[in-house]
Amino acid sequence: MQKNSCDLLITNANIVIPKIGIVNSNILIENGKIKEITNDEGSVGYSKKINVNEKFVLPGLIDPHVHYGVFSPVDQAAKTESQSAAIGGVTTMMRMLRLYESYEQKISEHLRASENNHFIDYSIHASILNSKQIDDIPYLCKMGVTSFKLYMNLGSSDNRILMDMTPYENKLLPEYVDISDNLCNSVLKKSSSSLSNSIVLIHAEDHVINSELINKNKLKEFANSDHDSRNIHHDDKFNPLDLWSKCRPPESEIKSIKKIMRMGRQSQSNLYFVHIGSNDSLDAILMEKQRGGCNVYVETCPHYLTHSTDYNNLKGKVVPPLRSKNDVASLWTAIRNGVIDTIGTDHVANSLNLKYGERKDVWSALAGFPGVATMLPVLLHFGINSGQLSIEKLVELTSYNTSKIFGMFPKKGTIQKDSDADLVVIDLDLIKKVTPDILQSSSDYSIYDDYVLQGWPVTTISRGEVIMENGVICEDKIGHGKFVKRR
Repeated sequence: MQKNSCDLLITNANIVIPKIGIVNSNILIENGKIKEITNDEGSVGYSKKINVNEKFVLPGLIDPHVHYGVFSPVDQAAKTESQSAAIGGVTTMMRMLRLYESYEQKISEHLRASENNHFIDYSIHASILNSKQIDDIPYLCKMGVTSFKLYMNLGSSDNRILMDMTPYENKLLPEYVDISDNLCNSVLKKSSSSLSNSIVLIHAEDHVINSELINKNKLKEFANSDHDSRNIHHDDKFNPLDLWSKCRPPESEIKSIKKIMRMGRQSQSNLYFVHIGSNDSLDAILMEKQRGGCNVYVETCPHYLTHSTDYNNLKGKVVPPLRSKNDVASLWTAIRNGVIDTIGTDHVANSLNLKYGERKDVWSALAGFPGVATMLPVLLHFGINSGQLSIEKLVELTSYNTSKIFGMFPKKGTIQKDSDADLVVIDLDLIKKVTPDILQSSSDYSIYDDYVLQGWPVTTISRGEVIMENGVICEDKIGHGKFVKRR
């Protein structure tokens, strides 16, 4: 007699359950939720069954740091970038939304344009770019947007940034932004008073230091150039990424970290430092964290774990910049020691032509590159298969911690009864060469192009629906992804 039933039965799985460990069992999924984890397979009725043959099953990844809707409107970008995310085992993506107008007036338009266009679930961080938007914070909290971003790097002469496009209009929207100390302080106070568990994301770079160094190096280059074919950028010994790193030194990050921590203590804020890539900035955060007064979380990105300035390719221009090989090694140590809480990609969906800029030099090239599809393969190859990382630690960094920090747990970030059935099956032995074709983003390049990586996701399941199988997106699942409100 049948004792149990489900929509989807996953059998013979090595299930990686955060804070518990690896359990060899079966997963019953019904109505998009985990119904049960059981070894009793024989008495279960099911609509569909997947035997994963002892492969690892992880909680679906949550990418806390994704830019899409900047170089194509969100009604288009949601499709391309969420399918790329699903290729990489990501089941929830958190969009860094940049609007210059009132969020109360404009965010609904973006949410409507996002509906029916995502393959996976999504949430939003709201960037606060001017003083008028501070008044939008209570409204955003009621809408389920409880995290706000401060770009401390924007100001002085380093102040131009692209906003997210107006939905259905393919037009770049540059604005000039000045993030003052007063604005930062006001955002921390307003967010803390509006919702006790709100999070303020911090891009920690000092725009005064950076602007001075950028302008100084531009003038130096101009003075050393004779305006013909011997331009410094055509010198074989010239490394644009090394110059870019020197123009935005770790000292710039340290100054901003100390400043925002002083403010954070006054408001008892929850601070989340995004894309930390240098040993010096990590040390500064640790020192400030020891003083207490506010909660502090640290995110790094895959590219800081794999690439240094030795990459020597304009494709690697990013902010904060790639650093030295010693910094790469320090980040791996910090991960193993629990200093880093999450990994996000800082994915930017742009094309190589746009990336290189009009002059194809370090000044005109755009900062940022795609990465949402390669996060898991990179961590499996350079982390798990290289002995740098345990699989238990991987799920904490890529799912569990993120869900806890951003108010999605236990709906997301774990594999347990009544949680969303967001799962990724991985094959640690599968070897593939990275190409834009298999990543399926709107971007036509990656900093991992032609890398041969061992360890790939083979099945991505979002709320009980198979979205990707063996590198193929289930096209009929477009629109399955839903907006995740947070409280």
